[in-house]
Amino acid sequence: MTAGARRSISLFVFFSLISLVLTTTVSAQTPGRITGRIVDPNNEPLIGANVLLLGTTIGAAADANGHYFILNIPPGTYDVRISSIGYQTKVIQDVLVSANQTTSINVTLDDQVIEIDEVTVIADRPLVDTRQTSSVAILGRDDIDRLPVQELSEIVNLQAGVIDGHFRGGRIGEVQYQVDGVTINNPYDNSASLRLDRSILEEVQVVSGTFDAEFGQAMSGVVNAVLRTGSEERLDYGFESYVGEFVSPRDTDLFPYIDRVRPTTIQNHQFNISGPLLFPRTTFLLNLRYYQNRNYFYGERRFAPTDSSDFEQGIYTGTGDGAIVPMAPFEEWSLMAKVTNKSLRNMQFSYQAITNSVEQQHYNHAFRLNPDGMRTQNRYSIVHGVDFTHTLSNRVYYNFSLRQNYFDYSDYVFEDVFDPRYLEAGPPKGDRNYELGAFVQGVDLGRFIQKTDSYIAKGAVTAQVTNHHLIKIGGEFQTSKIKFGQPGVLVTTTLDGVETLIPRVDHPDYPGVQVYYPYSIAAYAQDRIEWHDLTIRAGIRFEFFDANATVPSDLQNPANAIDGAPESNPRPTTTKAAWAPRVGVSYPVTDRASVFFSYGHFYQMPGLGDMYSNSDYSVLDELQAGGITYGVLGNPDLKPEFTTQYEFGLKSELTPFLGLDLSLYYKDIRDLLGVEFVETYAAAEYARLTNVDFGNVTGGTISFVYRGFDFVNAMLDYTFQMAKGNSSDPRETATRAAAGEDPRPRLVPLNWDQRHTLNATVSLYKPNDYSITTIVQFGNGMPYTPTVGSGFGAELETNSGRKPSFVLVDVRGEKNISIGGIDFNMFARIFNLFNARTVNGFIFGDTGSPFYSLDTMGNAALLTDPSRFHRPRRIEFGISFNNFIRM
Repeated sequence: MTAGARRSISLFVFFSLISLVLTTTVSAQTPGRITGRIVDPNNEPLIGANVLLLGTTIGAAADANGHYFILNIPPGTYDVRISSIGYQTKVIQDVLVSANQTTSINVTLDDQVIEIDEVTVIADRPLVDTRQTSSVAILGRDDIDRLPVQELSEIVNLQAGVIDGHFRGGRIGEVQYQVDGVTINNPYDNSASLRLDRSILEEVQVVSGTFDAEFGQAMSGVVNAVLRTGSEERLDYGFESYVGEFVSPRDTDLFPYIDRVRPTTIQNHQFNISGPLLFPRTTFLLNLRYYQNRNYFYGERRFAPTDSSDFEQGIYTGTGDGAIVPMAPFEEWSLMAKVTNKSLRNMQFSYQAITNSVEQQHYNHAFRLNPDGMRTQNRYSIVHGVDFTHTLSNRVYYNFSLRQNYFDYSDYVFEDVFDPRYLEAGPPKGDRNYELGAFVQGVDLGRFIQKTDSYIAKGAVTAQVTNHHLIKIGGEFQTSKIKFGQPGVLVTTTLDGVETLIPRVDHPDYPGVQVYYPYSIAAYAQDRIEWHDLTIRAGIRFEFFDANATVPSDLQNPANAIDGAPESNPRPTTTKAAWAPRVGVSYPVTDRASVFFSYGHFYQMPGLGDMYSNSDYSVLDELQAGGITYGVLGNPDLKPEFTTQYEFGLKSELTPFLGLDLSLYYKDIRDLLGVEFVETYAAAEYARLTNVDFGNVTGGTISFVYRGFDFVNAMLDYTFQMAKGNSSDPRETATRAAAGEDPRPRLVPLNWDQRHTLNATVSLYKPNDYSITTIVQFGNGMPYTPTVGSGFGAELETNSGRKPSFVLVDVRGEKNISIGGIDFNMFARIFNLFNARTVNGFIFGDTGSPFYSLDTMGNAALLTDPSRFHRPRRIEFGISFNNFIRM
């Protein structure tokens, strides 16, 4: 971590502690609620009946009509006690409360004619939630623990309508990732800045359909991860440790050296402890994790970067030690800490911090004989801050969150551009006549850094204004410091007939690191109407964004370098504002089925890295002279991208054991990031980013949930969709024009347009004994562009071919055992059980296969590249232990 990062984080912690003193509360921004009606055997309301969540101070009393409302409940599973004087007390166990959702408990209390113990019943978890007005998948801690997954991203990709991070046909970067209701997205590219391990997750919500006005800066979906918390009543502690490797011994022709036994290729060691602190009503949670994956790409250290070969004579001198080394290693440390205080009545305060520190390398086939010449990627991220909540009554509460999201990424061989080792090694070199052109000396000269320091303030007031209306009004402010670019460039030049490297820092021809300070403001109002079984969720959101940058006042004279043309000067970018209405309706058609409809407008600013990158138009001062390639210029004055989404569906409990969730959807996507060509007064032309691309998605999903026995759970979902647009990448139009192809807009399948997707999950388990879970995934393949021959005009119609279909099978099995009176959990996981090799990866355009090409000479090196295949079979074995001490 840099000194600047430490100062920034230290200042934020200081102000967080100040706010701790000045404020009085906290919890997650995403609580749920319990509502219902309490009556006697004659269906008369029991006025004043008490409802209490056992183990907490959360509860409510029934009103004159027997209705009760309990708001601001942290997600989790609770036992609920309902009592009234003169009536038999009931305790309903295992009541599930989910974030932003309503759990209904209607109870009839019998007359108490004699003194008897309270009645205990187990809550029924509905197979489908017929009150939902859109497609939402909710996975609790138990669901997550049984799946053969480790990361949040793996959980998300198992949901209907999600394909490799694309939600219902949208581009990557159109999803809002949140932790406890507050964004963790990096505005540089709109991706999640954290990797979240399943061991810290209490609940995960994946909204792939329309979503409430509370959520913004997203067009395709929302993922909200609710973190676990400590208990006031007991000290919990545990660990999980596993090792594994990639097992595909017969595939050494595809993955060199994979036949060697390396049982610790993958290592994961995680420790957690939570419980009460010494202070009154204060709890903590601490989770520490180390993860290592050396992956399945290996190279031979035959050469060192500083070697020097005689290419003219064909003499290749290597001084490497010949070791077989991993070429895509990944190492991560992560920490999650949380402290919560509830000592003041109806108030709660918490501070939480999640941090990742990652060091990795991306496989580069050209360095397979000189692996020490590859770049190393380092990433440090921390999301931390305070939350507070104040419950004013059983019908009103407000909350506020303050966060710092810090992200620091670097990608180079050596940190200092003046490091003498750059000059000693020189640029990478190889000879196509030796090992198909593998590099035999030099280092990768690429250099890049990206830092984001964002501060977020978010608050809301929630009120049950009547028995049928739950109103939520809130706002959000975010300001960021975005820093990115090349921290110095190494230019290859020839001095006195000798090739050498010259470091350049902030040279006019090689712009260095750029810094920008954008900010955004949002406000929303949301009404959740629940009248009998009819549910309406309606809201409106206001979005405001200021890029806080400049653009030329006259794009036809962008560098103000054309004599006699109107003068062009830098002008501030315009502020952007938008109103986004959203509505969803769920209407019951039977007591176990409902139809739903939802509609909404969704706006999102493009990734700020695209907006700001290469946005200095002064470089065009010699545009009319020609002969210079400027690439696609950025545009800080972009508008937000816009999607209109419609969804219609049916949710039904077909039988007590089988649930159905059917949805049909359509997305009209406008103002996507694309390229326009601007002609200057001198008849020269340049390309720049603007809001010009478009697309649409039509599809449907059907899901079945089966819970027939105490030991069997199953889920099956199928997605059909057609995702079309004029380009899959913002710069695709410019690329086509540069290749001499027709750059005019046309509607073609997008690169991720997988028409048929099937996910099946089956779990066999006995609580506290064993479980076996199998996941099967099928896809019919994404599109690709076929080619005939090579060179100009070889490509056929864009994305007119289909990659091969695939089937992936993952399995997890676990068994609880007791050793010396202590309970342990032994588990094993197998990913890609049947060793599928082609899963939407690279293929040759002339054959539609990754295994062979018609141009064997031109693709000789590529035909030996193992990265064109899917990850081989992975087997992991581990043990976990969890225990507690009653306090």
